[in-house]
Amino acid sequence: MSKRKGPDGENLNGGITDFLMELANFEKNVSRNMHKYNVYRKAAGVISNLDTPIKNGEQAKKHEGIGLQIGKKIDEFLATGKLRKLEKIRADDSNVAINALTKVNGIGPAAAQKFVTEGIMNVEDLKKNLDKLNHAQQIGVKHYDDFELRIPREEMVKLEKIAYDQIAEIDSKYEAKVCGSYRRGAENSGDIDILLCHPDYNDGDSKRPDLLKAVVNKLEEIGYITDKLVLGDVKYMGVCRHPAEDDQKYPFRRIDIRMIPHDQYYCALLYFTGSDQFNKAMRQRALDEGFTLNEYNLRPMGSTGVPGEPLPVSSEEDIFDFIDYKFKKPSERSL
Repeated sequence: MSKRKGPDGENLNGGITDFLMELANFEKNVSRNMHKYNVYRKAAGVISNLDTPIKNGEQAKKHEGIGLQIGKKIDEFLATGKLRKLEKIRADDSNVAINALTKVNGIGPAAAQKFVTEGIMNVEDLKKNLDKLNHAQQIGVKHYDDFELRIPREEMVKLEKIAYDQIAEIDSKYEAKVCGSYRRGAENSGDIDILLCHPDYNDGDSKRPDLLKAVVNKLEEIGYITDKLVLGDVKYMGVCRHPAEDDQKYPFRRIDIRMIPHDQYYCALLYFTGSDQFNKAMRQRALDEGFTLNEYNLRPMGSTGVPGEPLPVSSEEDIFDFIDYKFKKPSERSL
């Protein structure tokens, strides 16, 4: 969870967003209550983007997505520096273990709970039970420490350039873009998410797995991609590392590459750049203007409420123009 920083670099509401995300993760991983997870996560996102400190729950409740119960928790935290609910959660070894195990790539809440019932409580226990793990989970354990590290922007820039250069060597007609918070200008990132398209592949065409596989194979040849988790027709999930030629050793990083139909590329680019709140605002604006917008296309809504044919979109600017919304650069989309 990103935290807006004040003029001296301090986190203005870091303590509040941290406890909200800890509650969110408990609801997702242990209670399996996705509604509460989304409520806490949304509240944390709203507060993380405020440019003034939250002083009490009443002030917080003035913002969308923050209700009475979260307001009370904010008051308790600000008054005592802790939450009784979190103290109780942290005192339960099973809760702690499930949350810890879900940090491992490839282990979701159900798998984590199963491992805990078998007495596997942490990453060290997983290392002693590799035979119980599938391929993705074994990779997650192998690179656990590296995957926990954020990727500095300086390293992201280097990884981006290598990927772009190699993709262009295959075929200059490819378009590729690293998305997510990196494209919005974040100082660090959790992983690398590349969107890819090619004019020979459009929506409605037969799938072209060769286009994605050519890129993955090329990046493997130079030692950039080190492990495959999943390689399908349109999506690759795996591990990469800067192939340094000197003695410098870079950490292993998670990477996803998505092959998008050319005529859906810019709607996907908008969506995967984010942020979640910005995407929500764009979808609502589209509805207000008589359109429906998602990661695939922009379509006009007919008088009967049935969406029409996708509109031709050849840039992100086209989307903003259609819905009569002032264009915002990626750096302006971290709502």
